[in-house]
Amino acid sequence: MTYIVTRLCREKTDTSCVTVCPVDCFYVPKEVSDKLPNQLYISAAECIDCGACEPECPWEAIFEGDAVPDLFKEEDYPLNLLSDDDRDSFETATNSEKPRPSTDEIAANKKTWGM
Repeated sequence: MTYIVTRLCREKTDTSCVTVCPVDCFYVPKEVSDKLPNQLYISAAECIDCGACEPECPWEAIFEGDAVPDLFKEEDYPLNLLSDDDRDSFETATNSEKPRPSTDEIAANKKTWGM
């Protein structure tokens, strides 16, 4: 099963994961909206399940499909599918350098989303 970007990436969009992806399967919305929040999305059709992205995500927002925390499954899996179902609303994500978050910032972000 493909990897999923969860809402832990929302408004964070660190692209460390994009740089290691061998198939460029990461996307961002062309226009951010309530339907398409500002985060990275993984194309299930393009992801080759290599897992290279997961350890590179500084926000710990990427999970293998079967390992997505229950509190994210209902919304975040279908959200990622939009990058395939509505491709015209997305563009390929590109790398942009950002400072790595601290352990406290990661913990606070997780708490924000109920983890």
